[in-house]
Amino acid sequence: MISKSIGIVGARGHTGAELIRLVQAHPGLELAFVSSRELAGERVADHIDGFAGDLRYESLDAEGVAAKGADAVVLALPNGKAAPYVEALDAAKPDTVIVDLSADYRFNEAWYYGLPELTRGLWRGQKKVSNPGCYATAIQLSVEPLKDLLAAPPVSFGVSGYSGAGTTPSDKNDPEKLRDNLIPYTLTGHTHEREASRHLGVPVEFLPHVAPHFRGLTVTTNIYVARPVKVEDIAARFRQRYASEPLVKVLDEAPWVSRIAHKHHAEVGGFTVSNDGKRVVVVATLDNLLKGAATQAMQNLNQVLGFDEFTAIPKD
Repeated sequence: MISKSIGIVGARGHTGAELIRLVQAHPGLELAFVSSRELAGERVADHIDGFAGDLRYESLDAEGVAAKGADAVVLALPNGKAAPYVEALDAAKPDTVIVDLSADYRFNEAWYYGLPELTRGLWRGQKKVSNPGCYATAIQLSVEPLKDLLAAPPVSFGVSGYSGAGTTPSDKNDPEKLRDNLIPYTLTGHTHEREASRHLGVPVEFLPHVAPHFRGLTVTTNIYVARPVKVEDIAARFRQRYASEPLVKVLDEAPWVSRIAHKHHAEVGGFTVSNDGKRVVVVATLDNLLKGAATQAMQNLNQVLGFDEFTAIPKD
């Protein structure tokens, strides 16, 4: 198998840690560097269970990352921080594969938007990949099989574990403030609302909340349809659409967020239809750190680097 070198910027975060584990297990990828200002000088093995080797975190600016000359770089940075790294990599080695986990390039036509189950056929050899948002992934998987039936914008109610709020301290990732609580936020115009709307090609309304659990999210989507439907026909649509997708599992019952933690796939189910047949409800769950971020990034890396898409991704 061919060998490619890869670096991770923003490796201290929850998603960075998951990516390190996936890369470590990949037979064709070599982890060339991991960049973290806060952990600079410390051994990766002291922070990542099961990691083998003496690799240490480094504090690298954009030019430092570009100077490493890696075949691929994953940017696991907060929104608004990716551009200097992209510019430096373009200047030093334009053919570097870049997978950006932030929202910075999800609206940029020059970048491939990598939600493989829905967009892999749109890949045209781009080296720059924008990794979808976790909520946006769940919303799109819930709505796409019913797009031709829509009578109104779907409305998605989402609840995520607090790992989705990152590691920078805030009310949304403070376990004490979240105890016995549910915090709503950005109830109109959320980035993932705009993202899902853009890539589905239909408007979506999204209501996010954060809960006391650490990882995993659930999205319940209410969909009004233009003609009466039967629940068995809705379920059949989803089963047919995702029949060949190992990382999307279609269930009869509503999936539970507690059952998706540490899993690499998404689950969609709980299909319910109103008595008049004109309202459909769909429930989707995924681990926001895996299928919502690191696992999806690995799918995209595999595709762009020429590996089988599911290499190093555990079968749940």
